[in-house]
Amino acid sequence: MNDLLSFAVDAHGGIDRWNSFARLRAELSIDGAIWNINQQPALLLNKVLELNTHEESISITPFPGPDTRILFTPGRLVLSTMDGRTIERRQEPEASFGGQKQNASRGIFNVAYWASGALWTYLTSPFLFTYPDFSSEEIDPWCEEGEVWRRLKIAFPADIASESKTHVMHFGPDGLMRRHDYTIDILGGATAANYPSHYREVQGLMMPIRRRIYSCDENGKKVREPLLASIDFGQLEFS
Repeated sequence: MNDLLSFAVDAHGGIDRWNSFARLRAELSIDGAIWNINQQPALLLNKVLELNTHEESISITPFPGPDTRILFTPGRLVLSTMDGRTIERRQEPEASFGGQKQNASRGIFNVAYWASGALWTYLTSPFLFTYPDFSSEEIDPWCEEGEVWRRLKIAFPADIASESKTHVMHFGPDGLMRRHDYTIDILGGATAANYPSHYREVQGLMMPIRRRIYSCDENGKKVREPLLASIDFGQLEFS
């Protein structure tokens, strides 16, 4: 673990505390302009996530309707009833992204795939970057909001589904995440600047309960309009 990653992990509660948990339950709502791409506005309002913190697995409930839920693992999405009866299964859902016109079912699965991989990354960072096959290096700092933010460039392993395989995390002087940059590969490489904020201590771990996601200009500065996505978390509980 390099110096910056070690500093950030300690600031968020430490690796020992993180490793004492295996699961996270999170209440959240997601809104923003990006959902118009799939013509699925309000699909991720008032949801409950349950995720494995050390393996990429996450469920969204209720989704898309009040009596169903969806389970994501890399390469597979399963839509089921609340009692576990499978309704529909999609293998390799990433392949459904493309320029073709999407029917309603495909749009729902696309939203689930994108949101699940992204949210698992957000909710496990920065501890995620210490996992096997991740690599990271400190790069030049970034100045924003009157602070100097140290930056960590992270290479993701091939078997982790996320927005892209290269991410850049910005950390403030206190070691907490300030900004998270990546490209959204399934949307043609669109750039994104994700701002975590409003930290809350949850069972000894520092967790941002608000994220705002913007596009970037050619100089890496955020474009304030439109707001691509807003993510607001309610209760968080580790077990």
